[in-house]
Amino acid sequence: MQTLSNKKILLGITGGIAAYKSAELVRLLIKAGAEVRVVMTPSAQEFVQPLTYQALSGHRVYVDLFDAEADSAMDHIELARWCDLLLVAPASADFLGKMNAGYADNLLLTLCLAAKQSVAVAPAMNQQMWANPATQENVKQLAARQVIVWGPAEGEQACGDVGAGRMLEAAQLLDNVQRHFSPGRLEGVNLLLTAGPTREAIDPVRYISNRSSGKMGYAIAEAAMRQGASVTLVSGPVSLAAPAGARLISVESAQQMLDAVMQQASEADVFVACAAVSDYRVDQAAQQKIKKSDAAMSLKLVLNDDILATVSALERRPFCVGFAAETQDVEQYALAKMEQKNLDMIAANRVGDGSGFETDFNQLEVFWRAGRQTIEHAGKAEVAKQLIDLIAERYTASLA
Repeated sequence: MQTLSNKKILLGITGGIAAYKSAELVRLLIKAGAEVRVVMTPSAQEFVQPLTYQALSGHRVYVDLFDAEADSAMDHIELARWCDLLLVAPASADFLGKMNAGYADNLLLTLCLAAKQSVAVAPAMNQQMWANPATQENVKQLAARQVIVWGPAEGEQACGDVGAGRMLEAAQLLDNVQRHFSPGRLEGVNLLLTAGPTREAIDPVRYISNRSSGKMGYAIAEAAMRQGASVTLVSGPVSLAAPAGARLISVESAQQMLDAVMQQASEADVFVACAAVSDYRVDQAAQQKIKKSDAAMSLKLVLNDDILATVSALERRPFCVGFAAETQDVEQYALAKMEQKNLDMIAANRVGDGSGFETDFNQLEVFWRAGRQTIEHAGKAEVAKQLIDLIAERYTASLA
């Protein structure tokens, strides 16, 4: 389906190894119906030849600010007027810094200044360069000026480092472009989400935890972003890659998760508490490893603060969605939890039988004050999609 029919995309490419991904992006954009023109910086041409993008796009590639072959001496103005979206992918650290400072010393930078339509950037750089305060400040200021920032992703990099800085894959960027032109039901909504387990220390090498893999919460983050939400994900320890585009805050204990959530709650429109938070913690965790003995050992456990109830009790509270993972009397416990914590919605599931923890599948019974809906057994990505659709519907109704 040509979801980008009649859309004009101006793709800017800067110097970086990620430039090879942009060839696939051109192909995908055109397949989706878009007309694509490509602009390259001088350094980009050191990685991929312009002829590659010319062959893929069917149009000559723009490389020079003053091009003797240009149809017009004012190409930088005409191109800026022509496009519906200017996407720079990859956007190097150098380019982002110059863009933030208002430089116009190459064609692509000039186009960014002249563009009246939306401008998006897909950062790509070494993880240490991305983490540098100068880069972070540049990105922050660009975002404040309505430049759209997509990514970066985390993972292994060409230099051998591992961390945030990889450009999003071409398919992910295509998805972002499609969502840009077809805003989702949660467009402009800040969604705060918890996921995964927590760990409560017994001593420096042992802890109390549970079987949560985090897969359901991470799937909800992906589904929410597809509907246009800005997602902040507060995650316990999991073996999952951070969802591209989400702001990830990694924590370990229930107290750390509570602290992180409360720091973000005032900015949230919707709060989804999907994490399997430990109800109890050890009263006094040992500072040194506890040695094995023949005697039985007892641990004194104390109750953790309830994160969901704390957020729900705020004077200016977000729309609150809870989860209830039960082994019996699922509906009874879920409804009681919704009432006790004053929730707007609750999603309940029975643990086991191929659903819930340590599996790729789930099924939910979703309750709200005036109704309920069953989400049948399916992969967690599909369950998350249906749940986000319900959340968007009920959240919108709550604003009426």
